[in-house]
Amino acid sequence: MDIQLKYQPITFSNGLWKNSSHIPPEEESVTLTVNGNTWLSFRCTPSLLEEMAVGFLFNEHIINSISEVEIIRLCENKKNVDIWLNHSAKRPEKWERTSGCMGGNTSLSNINEIVVMDKIQVEPQLIVDLYKLLISNQEIYKETRGIHCSLLSNGDTHHLVAEDIGRHNTLDKLAGLYLMDQKLWDQKIILTTGRISSEMIQKSARQGAGIIVSRTSPTKASVEYAVNHNITLIGYTRRNEFTVYSHPERIII
Repeated sequence: MDIQLKYQPITFSNGLWKNSSHIPPEEESVTLTVNGNTWLSFRCTPSLLEEMAVGFLFNEHIINSISEVEIIRLCENKKNVDIWLNHSAKRPEKWERTSGCMGGNTSLSNINEIVVMDKIQVEPQLIVDLYKLLISNQEIYKETRGIHCSLLSNGDTHHLVAEDIGRHNTLDKLAGLYLMDQKLWDQKIILTTGRISSEMIQKSARQGAGIIVSRTSPTKASVEYAVNHNITLIGYTRRNEFTVYSHPERIII
């Protein structure tokens, strides 16, 4: 990342001051227009913006496949993503503010209709290995700290990675990456550094992930959603341990 600062960050450590190598992550406001109409603005890290816009429309049930997208145009200043669909689309009248820092907006449409039918079963070691892969792919985090990373895996050789200051944005970016990749996966596992709230698990379920893994804690609402919608929810993942909150039958014991 090429960020020019007007000041030099300094760190106080063990009684001494020294120049810091950590630069803050970028944060931009990016507007989404659909069929020529302004829908909303994202506060986000300015990377994978086209993918984030497409993924957002998918996670909000506005589109179901990339074939519905006729044009994707990112403005030169990266302040606007313009998407034209091959059908009309009505902007939701009410947006709900998602939870947590750098929360986004969602219409919470069709949140109860998804029951994940994925019959994936994996060894515990695969969860640990994928967690290590997630941590090792935090490229922007290594430079800046203060940023989330999510990984979509088929449990074998196919992996997609997205980073953003907003944990919800990482899942929109993953959805867009997958749709635009146009490969069909038999199974999906999502891992994220962010807390799993109800909105996070709904976005993951929309992508068909049978297993969702977090470095930190799920909320009570997300656990209830996972139980009712046949999702294996895992939290407090470390390099040698994790906690399963729902549907442990997908983890081979």
